[in-house]
Amino acid sequence: MLLVGAFFVLYLLVEVPPANAAAKAEANIYKYSDGSIMAKTGDVNRESVPLSKIPKKVQHTFVAAENKDFYGDSGVSFTGTARGLINTALGRGKQGGSTITQQYVKNYYLSQEQTVSRKLKELVISLKVDQQKSKDYILAGYINTSYYGRGAYGIQAAARAYYDKDVEDLSVAQGAYLASVLQAPSQYDWSAAGPNGKRLVKARWNYVLNNMVEKDWLSKGEREGLKFPVPIEPRPIPGLDGQAGYFIDAAKKELFKAGVNENEFEAGGWTVTLNIDKKKQKALEKAVRTELTDKLDPKKRKVDKDAQVGAVSVDPKSGGIVAMYGGAGYTEHWTNNATRSDYQPASTFKPLILASALENGSTTQDGTPITSSTLYDGTSRRPVKGSDTAFAPPNEDNKSYGPISVQKAMNNSVNSVFAQMAVDVGLSKVKNTAMDLGMDGRVENGFDVRPAMSLGVMGASPKEMAGVYATLDNHGKKVTPAIVKSAEKGDERPELPDPTNGQAISRGAADSVTSVLTGVVDDGTGQAVRQQGQAVAGKTGTSDDNKSAWFTGYTPTWSPRSACSASRRASASRSRSRAPRAADASTAVISRPRSGPRTPSPR
Repeated sequence: MLLVGAFFVLYLLVEVPPANAAAKAEANIYKYSDGSIMAKTGDVNRESVPLSKIPKKVQHTFVAAENKDFYGDSGVSFTGTARGLINTALGRGKQGGSTITQQYVKNYYLSQEQTVSRKLKELVISLKVDQQKSKDYILAGYINTSYYGRGAYGIQAAARAYYDKDVEDLSVAQGAYLASVLQAPSQYDWSAAGPNGKRLVKARWNYVLNNMVEKDWLSKGEREGLKFPVPIEPRPIPGLDGQAGYFIDAAKKELFKAGVNENEFEAGGWTVTLNIDKKKQKALEKAVRTELTDKLDPKKRKVDKDAQVGAVSVDPKSGGIVAMYGGAGYTEHWTNNATRSDYQPASTFKPLILASALENGSTTQDGTPITSSTLYDGTSRRPVKGSDTAFAPPNEDNKSYGPISVQKAMNNSVNSVFAQMAVDVGLSKVKNTAMDLGMDGRVENGFDVRPAMSLGVMGASPKEMAGVYATLDNHGKKVTPAIVKSAEKGDERPELPDPTNGQAISRGAADSVTSVLTGVVDDGTGQAVRQQGQAVAGKTGTSDDNKSAWFTGYTPTWSPRSACSASRRASASRSRSRAPRAADASTAVISRPRSGPRTPSPR
C-alpha cells in the first residue's frame, strides 16, 4: 500500500517536461594540446520526417526490433523497469527491457544517465505520454530522435548515410538493418565491424524479420526471399576535411571505448582536448609532402597513384599521440592509414623477437645465451632447426652472410637469423612478448604461431608499432598511444585509461634492444635517418612486393615514431627510408618510393 501510495504521489508531481538539451543538440569542440581550437562539429545531421513518409513495413521493423507488443502496451514495461531499477541501484550499469515509449522519453525528455531517480521519472512520464499521445506520434518521435551511427540522427539521415536514399525508398530489408543498428551503432556499422560485429548484426537482422513474421507484418514467402542488405561505404562528412577528420574520428573511438555514451556524445556539448601538438603536426605534414607526395608522378609511374602513407608520433612518457598523418584528407581518403592494420610490419617485427629472447633468457639450439654478440648462421634459405614446420626464408636479394652476430644481423635485417631465433625462443613466447608490448595478437589479424611470423607477416598499424617502440624507449614500461588528452561536458569528466601503465618487459631487455637498434641506424639499413650528433634507434621494414615499407624509430630527446608508406599493387617500387631535418625532430619518418619494380623478401 505504501509503494502504491508513493507511486500515486510521484505520478501527480512529475509532469511531462519540455524537450531536453540533448534533443536540441549542441556542437562538440575539439582542441589542440595547447588549448587552441582545432574544429567544431555541430549542426547535428538530423532531419525529422512524418511517419507517413516511412513505409509501413519499415515502421514495423523498429517495433519488431525493440518492442513487438508496442501497439498494445501501456507505454512501460514494469518488469523491465523494475529489473533496471534494481541493477542501477546495485551499480550493474545499463540494462535492457525498455519499451519504445520509454526510449523515446529518455531520448527526448530526459538524459542517458543511469540513476534510480531518472528511471522513476522515465516510468511516470512514459505512462503520461502514452495516455496523451498516439502510438504513431510516439513511434515517429522514437525513429526521428534515435542515433544510428555515422553521425546520423533520425531515420532520414540514416537512410542517406547507409543506403544513399530517402526514407520513403527504403526496402523492408534495409529498414530491418537500420532498426538493428540502433542497438550498437559503432559495433554494428558494417563498414567498421569486425567478424563478431558482423555476425551479431546479421543475427539481429534475422531476429527483427522473424518477429515481423510472427506478428503477421511480413509473409513467410517474402521473408525467405530477403537478403542481407550490405550498406554502402561511409561517405565523408562535410567540415572534416584534412587531417582533422582523422583526429576527430580516432578521438571518438577512444572515448566510446572508455565508456562515454555514444548517443549522449553525438548530441553535442563536449569539449575534447587532444594530445596533438600543432607545431609537430605541421612538421609531420611537411615531411610527408617533401619526402613523398611531391615526388610522386602517376603519369610517369602508374604505381605512384596507389601510394598511401600513414604516420604516428608518440610521446613515450605521456603516451600521447602528438602528430598523426592518416592520408590525403578525411574527405578524400576515408580510411585512416595511421590506424589501419591491414599491412604487414615486415622486419620492424624483428626487434620484438630479440626482446622476447632477452626477456625469457633464451638460448640457441646449442645452449648459448642469446645476446647482441651471439653468432648465428646467416646463410640465405637455411632450413630452421627445431621447428615442427619446415621453414627456410631467403634473405634480402638472397644474400648469405655465414657466421654473423645478432647485432649485424639486425643491422642488415637478415631473415634466416631471426627465423631461427624465433624458434629458439619459442614461437608462443615471441607472440606473448609482442602482445605485452602492444601488438594485436588476434588470429583474425594474421597473427598465427608459425615460423613465418618472424618475418612480420601479421597485420599492424603505424599507431600500433609506434606504441611498441615507445614501450622499448620507455625502458619497457607499457605505452598505449592515446589521442585524447581530456574530455568534459559540464561537470562530467570521463575517466580515461592511463596510456603508460604497467611494465611490459624488463628495463634491461628493453634497453638492450634499444642499443642494438642504434646500430641499425649507425651502420645498417636505417642509415638514411642518421643525423650528426643525434642518437637514433630504429628499424626499417619492407614486405613482399613492396606492399608496405616502414621506418619505426626513436631518439633520446623525443618520441618513437612509426610510418608506413604502402601501395596496394604487387608491382610497387622499392622504397627507402628518409628522415626529416634535425629541426623536425618530432616528425614521423616516411618512406620514399624509388623507380624500378622488384619482388623482395621482407626486410
